[in-house]
Formats: sequence, C-alpha cells, structure tokens
Amino acid sequence: MRKKIQFAVLLAAMFSLFNLSCRKENTDPAKPEESELSTDYDRHSGGMQPTKNFSAEVVIKWLNMQLDMLRVPLPVGTGSQGADRAHAYCGIALYESVVKGMPQYRSLQGQLTNFPAMPVIERGRPYHWAACANATLAEMNRKLFPATSIANRTKMDSLENALQTVFASEVSPATLQRSINFGKEVAVKVFDWAVTDGSANVNPPYVPPVGPGLWVSTAPNFPSAVNPYASQRRLLVPGITNGASIAPPPAYSVDPSSPFYAMVKDVYDKSQNLTAAQTAMALYHRDAPGYPAGGHFVAILSQVLSQAGAKLDKAAIGYVKTGLALHDAGLICFVKKYTFNLVRPITYIRNAMGYSNWLALFNTPGHPEFPSAHAVNGAAVSSMLTDVFGNNFHFTLHTYDYLGLPARSYNSFYEMGKEMADSRVFAGIHYQATCDKSRSLGEKISRTILRKIEFSKDDRDDHHEHH
Repeated sequence: MRKKIQFAVLLAAMFSLFNLSCRKENTDPAKPEESELSTDYDRHSGGMQPTKNFSAEVVIKWLNMQLDMLRVPLPVGTGSQGADRAHAYCGIALYESVVKGMPQYRSLQGQLTNFPAMPVIERGRPYHWAACANATLAEMNRKLFPATSIANRTKMDSLENALQTVFASEVSPATLQRSINFGKEVAVKVFDWAVTDGSANVNPPYVPPVGPGLWVSTAPNFPSAVNPYASQRRLLVPGITNGASIAPPPAYSVDPSSPFYAMVKDVYDKSQNLTAAQTAMALYHRDAPGYPAGGHFVAILSQVLSQAGAKLDKAAIGYVKTGLALHDAGLICFVKKYTFNLVRPITYIRNAMGYSNWLALFNTPGHPEFPSAHAVNGAAVSSMLTDVFGNNFHFTLHTYDYLGLPARSYNSFYEMGKEMADSRVFAGIHYQATCDKSRSLGEKISRTILRKIEFSKDDRDDHHEHH
C-alpha cells in the first residue's frame, strides 16, 4: 500500500514538473503572461498600474488639439457655448475612462442627470489607463467637432496613432487593445448621452422684449442674440439651481441721482481714464480674436496641468470638475441673462447720458448684460481649480502668445477669476456691480457641485457629516 502511495506521489510530481516545463516553453520571457504581472491591487481593480502612475501628457496633448479646433468657427448653431459643452463632456468621459484605476474615487454613474450606466472593466485583467484616456478623448473630439477642417481631422488621427505607438512599447498587445476598446466604449456612452441634452433643438429667431432698460443689440456691429434658449438645455448636476441665487441689479432709472445711473457712470468714467495695464487686461480676456467663450478655459487647464507636473489622475479630476462648473454655470448665467434682459452700458451711455459717439473698447457681445458670463464662468472654474490645486498656486498664462499679447501671471486662481471679471468693466461692456455679483454666483455654483457630487470616498464622508 505504501509503495502505491509513493508511486502516486512520484507520478503527480513528475506530471506537475512536466506542466511547469510546458508553460515556460510557451511563455515569451520578454512578455510574461498578464496574470503573472497582476498584483493584489490589480486583481481588485483591473489596473496593471494605478492611474496616478501615468503622466498627464495625453490629456495636455488633446487639450491643445482642441485649441486648434477652437480657433476656427464652431459648427453652425452651437455659438460660443460649444466650447463649454465640449469641455464638460470630454472631462466626464476622460474621468470615467480612468477612474477604475483610482481606488479612492468613484464613478459619476447615478450622480449626474440621466447619466447612463458606464462600461465595466474585465476584473483581474490589466489596463493601460493612458491608452484608455487617449482612445476616449480621440473619440469624443471627433464626435463633438464634426465640422472641423480636414486638416484638423488628420491631426486628430495622427495624434491618436502617435500616442498608441508609444503605449504599445509599454504593454502587451492584448492589454493595449483592451484599454483602447474600453476607452472607446466610454466615449460612445457619454456622447450618446450628450446628444440628448437639448443643444440640437431648433428654435425660431429670438425676438427680445421691448421696454425701458431692456437689452437691445448694440452698435457698431449689432450682433444677433447668442444662446437665448439656454433654458432648454439639460443641466448636468441635479439640483444645481438651488445654489444659484443672485441679487438683482438696481432698479432701472435715467435719474442722475439714481443707483442705476451711478452704476453706468462708473463704466463711462473708467473708459475715459484707462491705463495701459487696464487696457491690456481687457484685451487679453476679450476672447476674439482668439477663442470663443470657453476656449480660453481649455488653454488655462492645459497650461496649469503642465506647470503643476500633474499626473493622469489629477488631470482627470481637474478636467471633470472644471467641465461641470463651466457647463452648468454657463447655462445658469444665460438663463438669467434672458430673464433680466438688462441693457448694456453702450446703449445707456449713448441714449440716456447723451454721449452718442461713445464706444466700448471692443464690440459688445450679443446678449443681455446681467449676469456677466466672464465673471460667472471665471469664478466657477477658478473655484474648481483651487479645489484641485490649492489656494496659492502660482502660474503664468501664455494663451495668446501667438497673437503677440504678453503672458499674464497670477498668485492664485482667485486672482485670475477676479481679473477676468474686472476686465469686462474696463472694456466697457459690463457694470462693476454686475461683475461682483456674478463672481459670487460662480463661486456658489462650484460649491454646490462639490457638495452634491461625490468624486472621492472622502467626499462621501463629508456629505454624510453635513447631512
């Protein structure tokens, strides 16, 4: 009996040794089987490495690609809001494509308005998160900018392929393809959801209400109304308007002793005594020539990520937070614009104050004065960047070097947001009181987003404490 057991043990040992030998012969020593590369973390998360181990370079390159597309007119019907919309949906898609490699963070599934279920990763299989991000951002940009030039479409293909070539040298073909497939699946889901947001609605030409103190198209170019149907668009964060109150402007009056007259006279007086520094500030933040409203935030995010030396996880968090803030703050601002329908400075200065030849520093945009989109959006985005990078982040913007405008440096994002708002007063297109109230609105919207959306497990704990 003992001999039989010994023989069985010997036979089992020989069989095991034979299997091990076969496995070694069939395994490329330069590329071990992916299961052998998995750590305990990998088996739980599906990531060969966490997202934080990858560079943000893939995100920066796609942001810069988007800037190339934003220097030309956007597809008909999107107006200046197209850039804000792209920022939001690209940020969401990027975040969802890499969040599975961020164990302290969670998906936005179930948190955003009507947001669909996201694709799932193959448990226990490695992913190259930068390759996921590349595939996602390539797909999103192609879909969001269908009317871009043939040259830009070629540049997108080249960028996607160049990055894939780099990533192919870092992982096995199977891991690379799995990552690409996952990234594209995320992009398709997010874009299909974006299509239902009301931005494609067809409306009749907007006819503004008529009456004292109400907005009219302005000299000298008399632009048509921009984004008058913002109320039809879907907000991304449920309940976001609950944190979006703003004190109204002073009552309209042409009485020289009234608060309204004093508010407009402040704009006129500043226009007569502009310093070179104030003029430079106003011209830097005017958007055109340059990028449509929202495009400069793409440039800012790209430069901040570069100057911070950010990793891919920080880039995804920064992108999605600024995108949500820019999108919802922009929509809320425009809904309020066409609710208040307040007259622009140039109209009042010419008609009520009698300076019939007065001009702003550059053409006034084609929408009502209150609130200020620059002030609202600048404050909302600055608040989000502060949340991600801290209160005292020093940075320099080279956004308009290509136009010959000197770079501008800031000691904080708050400082940048305030400058964006004040620049509109020096330009002669907004009132100071409007810009101050608008900055407060933008900051409130960002705080509401951070309160309502749980990005990390820490956010969840904070939310429960507040409840």
